[in-house]
Amino acid sequence: MATYAIGDVQGSFDELQALLGAFAFDRAQDRLWLVGDLVNRGPASLATLRFVRDLGDRAVSVLGNHDLHLLALAQGSAKAREDDTLGEVIAAPDRDGLLDWLRHRPMVHVASNYVLVHAGLLPQWDVATAKALAREVEAELRGPRHREFLAQLYGSLPDRWNDKLRGTERLRVIVNAMTRLRFCTPEGVMEFRTKGETAEAPAGYLPWFEVPGRKSVDHTLVCGHWSALGLRIATNLLALDSGCVWGGKLSAVRLEDRRLYQVPCAKDAARATSPAGRARPGPGR
Repeated sequence: MATYAIGDVQGSFDELQALLGAFAFDRAQDRLWLVGDLVNRGPASLATLRFVRDLGDRAVSVLGNHDLHLLALAQGSAKAREDDTLGEVIAAPDRDGLLDWLRHRPMVHVASNYVLVHAGLLPQWDVATAKALAREVEAELRGPRHREFLAQLYGSLPDRWNDKLRGTERLRVIVNAMTRLRFCTPEGVMEFRTKGETAEAPAGYLPWFEVPGRKSVDHTLVCGHWSALGLRIATNLLALDSGCVWGGKLSAVRLEDRRLYQVPCAKDAARATSPAGRARPGPGR
């Protein structure tokens, strides 16, 4: 029995199947951890959603910004973008069940010394705090007011955490940190415009995982989201977005021994937009 952490799939269903074949995934014994962004930009978001859902408790997938964008788009709270490839999901006969399943995915998953999150954690948050804050968002997403919550989700402000935040602003900061974070200041002020490599950090900003004194440093964070960062395997970081939808690779790490598995990803004209394009406020970026 093994646990395999997999980077951003984003509708790359064929590559996902190839990757599972590369490590001989045993559905009866093994578990998958997916870093979120199951959907969008790749050609087969519907097949990907159906497959991961049907794995039941053999798969854990946290929510990513593209997953939240799908939920908001499906209920009319967000506008479709030119590079969206979500129409097949929106039109599917089983869309309501799939979206309900997606809405009940966690923001953060913690097991042993590992933390699974789509983008990252603010430096002020230890793992216990992050779990508690994730539960606040999950309660809204799974509750009777989830439509109102999704309608208010978009925006990049506030750009920093404050324990006194309440209501929509509090939840938005939590979501933005966990699904959109790349760079922040040592004080935890987030910057969402810059999407390139770490050397492109704006003055005064650092990659979130390099902030001195980060309170989650005692755990290994397993994340994705940052294709320009690429694959990073370090003592307390497994960053697994190796740019599959940009013609890169889809990556997995077996947590028990950190063995790396990768498969090449197809280049597709529908995915030809540069990942360093202009940012859009909200969960879709």
